[in-house]
Amino acid sequence: MITTVPTTPYAGQKPGTSGLRKKVKVFAQAGYAENFIQSVFDVVQPRPGATLVIGGDGRYYNRTVIQQALRIAAANGYGQVLVGRGGILSTPAASHVIRRYGASGGLILSASHNPGGPDEDFGIKYNTANGGPAPEGVTDAIYARTQAIDRWLTVEAEDIDLDTCGSVAVGGMTVSVIDPVADYADLMETLFDFPAIRQAVARGFTMAFDAMHAVTGPYAVEILENRLGFAPGTVRNGVPLEDFGGHHPDPNMVHAHALFDLMFSNDAPDFGAASDGDGDRNLIVGRNRFVTPSDSLAMLAANAHLAPGYRHGLKGIARSMPTSAAADRVAAALGIPCFETPTGWKFFGNLLDAGMATICGEESAGTGSDHVREKDGLWAVLLWLNILAARQQSVDAIAREHWQQYGRNYYARHDYEALPTEVAEVLIAELTAALPGLAGKAFGALVVERADSFSYLDPVDGSTSANQGLRVLFEGGSRIVFRLSGTGTEGATLRVYLERYEPAEGLLDRDTPDALADLIAAADAVAGIVRHTGRTAPDVVT
Repeated sequence: MITTVPTTPYAGQKPGTSGLRKKVKVFAQAGYAENFIQSVFDVVQPRPGATLVIGGDGRYYNRTVIQQALRIAAANGYGQVLVGRGGILSTPAASHVIRRYGASGGLILSASHNPGGPDEDFGIKYNTANGGPAPEGVTDAIYARTQAIDRWLTVEAEDIDLDTCGSVAVGGMTVSVIDPVADYADLMETLFDFPAIRQAVARGFTMAFDAMHAVTGPYAVEILENRLGFAPGTVRNGVPLEDFGGHHPDPNMVHAHALFDLMFSNDAPDFGAASDGDGDRNLIVGRNRFVTPSDSLAMLAANAHLAPGYRHGLKGIARSMPTSAAADRVAAALGIPCFETPTGWKFFGNLLDAGMATICGEESAGTGSDHVREKDGLWAVLLWLNILAARQQSVDAIAREHWQQYGRNYYARHDYEALPTEVAEVLIAELTAALPGLAGKAFGALVVERADSFSYLDPVDGSTSANQGLRVLFEGGSRIVFRLSGTGTEGATLRVYLERYEPAEGLLDRDTPDALADLIAAADAVAGIVRHTGRTAPDVVT
């Protein structure tokens, strides 16, 4: 029997680039999660008997919301829900499950790389039938519905056992608890040369993978240790925990410092990697060589033909606007298009569905391909392993050869976190007003070629996305990008992206902070970061 529960709207339920993210205590308010989930179903209007996928990164409050979401789904006419055992599904695995089983969509319960626990973050994202994040038209409609919602629907049903695979009934709906790893691992075997990687391991190739007590632990153990033969213990912090072990599951130099310390030590294995809370980001570091996400995208694209799944070449490359232009140079050499999109994987979905791009990437450590419609941390790690096995070179040697061919894009992102929102907005407003007058101005040796607010015209559906970040481009190919992030749960995060291009005949082995010193100074001069924020240094550098 369907029960109608009267409700009133909550303010601020606007999905960002990756869904709705708030503190657990916000989601725990009576009707808060229910309002949002019901708003999703009201907008997408599932056909009777449709299939829904539900899973998450295992963070605190996942199980509670999954049980309630199952009852709401049953009341809204779904015929079947596929849910990962333990409530676990990495974001790329959820995308694959949606696509493989013809689901109408899926709810992914995650706040990605944000901390977890009773006092930390939670999130809900809706992915559509193509397996990708809902496009802006859908998320805008969901937000509009949250502002007017007056009821949500449910059925009377006990909580189900999420830890045992099998099928049970919730109302008139079938809930199937599935192995969260098997389908995804099988897909990876179709894309990459597992025998070649196993041979490299047999020859003594070693690696360390930090799962950060997040969702990729079970996936990495099955693929890296069980299927590829890496030694037990290769996967570190491999058990998903509701609070990620008290750590911040963001694979960067700050939060994965233990891996960095290892890879720059005398005891370093050949290869190091990590993934984040929900498994869609990656960190790549060789012995004494960190590979930036922007460079990783370019190097993966240049070598993708070495993997069976990409042996016939790439249709195109896509990158988010803040990502460095390193991939552009690879695309030009391959004679394929390179698309520059706003931040947010949903913008890649149209290109992938239209067959216009094969590999996509974001500077925020997200890389993926047309095998799913999400960025995919383990996919990137496995493609690197395939390349290393095929070329039988070190990460450092591959990076150096790449720069000698294409030049080097020295790159860093400076994050100023938890700024008062009004302070960040004033900074951006003043900078926006100043953009038209910047062309021709000199900041030290840097001369501004042009400055603008980035706008994207989607070549597939013709839609326009304006105000996607402020760009200051200098003569010679260097640039600074300023952008407010939509992935935090409190205050505002100012992201400053710094990029200096050094041609192939230039200085290719400088320390990144030294190479970017003039751009760092120019960023403050252009935007008044210290003046507005009082911060003399960023909180995180990646």
